[in-house]
Amino acid sequence: MKFKLYLLDRYIIKKFLGTFFYAVLLFGVILPVIFDLTEKMDDIIEKEIPITELMFDYYLNFIPYFANLFTPIFAFISVVFFTSRMANQTEIVAILSSGVSFRRLLRPFMLSALVVAMFSFVLGSFIIPPANERRLTFEYKYMKFNWNRHFSNLHRQITPGTFVYLESYTQNTGTGFRFTQEKFNGQKMEYKISSDYIRWDSIAMQWSLDNVVVRSFKGKKESIRKLAKLDTMMQFSPRDFALADDDVEMMNFFELSTFIDRERSKGSEFIDYYLLEKHRRMANPFSNIILTLIAVPLAGRKVRGGVGLHIGIGIGISFSYIMLMQISSVFATEGGMNPAIAAWIPNVLYFLLALWLLKKAPK
Repeated sequence: MKFKLYLLDRYIIKKFLGTFFYAVLLFGVILPVIFDLTEKMDDIIEKEIPITELMFDYYLNFIPYFANLFTPIFAFISVVFFTSRMANQTEIVAILSSGVSFRRLLRPFMLSALVVAMFSFVLGSFIIPPANERRLTFEYKYMKFNWNRHFSNLHRQITPGTFVYLESYTQNTGTGFRFTQEKFNGQKMEYKISSDYIRWDSIAMQWSLDNVVVRSFKGKKESIRKLAKLDTMMQFSPRDFALADDDVEMMNFFELSTFIDRERSKGSEFIDYYLLEKHRRMANPFSNIILTLIAVPLAGRKVRGGVGLHIGIGIGISFSYIMLMQISSVFATEGGMNPAIAAWIPNVLYFLLALWLLKKAPK
């Protein structure tokens, strides 16, 4: 009996992983590359992008990023497809009739889902970030040459007791307006530097300030200095003001955690976005297991519509899952929802759906 069960495990694992990697190859590699290449063809011809750079710097790093993004959906559709075929061919009925419990039948499915989840986590947290750096460098070089970002009302704590403020900052030019830096010792202010205009000198690696007012405090005495121009090194760089969303995608899991701690101490207003990215990297692989728990009881029952009906239901559930992820992300970044809750709430809701389907599953 054990020998037969091991055969069953190998049979299901082979079907799971085989169908999954076929789905990744078709829907995560071939089709996205064709659509993306069609969309960018005019830019490729106009800018005479070298084929070697296009293939090795862009697409070789674009494919893992896109494939991993939709790994849970590929796994879910794969399980629905081959499990529905097994049910339609009465294989599921035969397995359960032989004395194998539905819980025991789930074991190879869960093992396969765990392998996919671990693969997805390692890929998304450690392999894709450096690949993203090469991909995004290519995009900035050829696709986003006019790319620019403008920030307003920036507050940062650079070091304990040292705070800076910028009314506006333009990333492309490295310039800011209405700059203020304040240094506190406990509740007492030691000095305050104000400037109408601030510019980053990338060659000298220092800041250039115009129309500067320096106020120093010593006890109850205050001294004021006015300077037309001041070139100085400070304890912050343009990256502290204008970190692009893409920059976070280049950090591995540990770098992202360290970065979040540093940004939290600075009082960054983008901290919710960074936390959402961190929790999403953990929640996304885990969703492979939850969606597999949904797919097996959903497709394991033989129905009149056969494989087509199961695939249709599976696609509907997949798109509802993606939509829920997007909605929760918006609530986290714009609506004040806790990023951890926003990242995990789709998994929690679909886990409840999985428990209900497992309760209704054929025994």
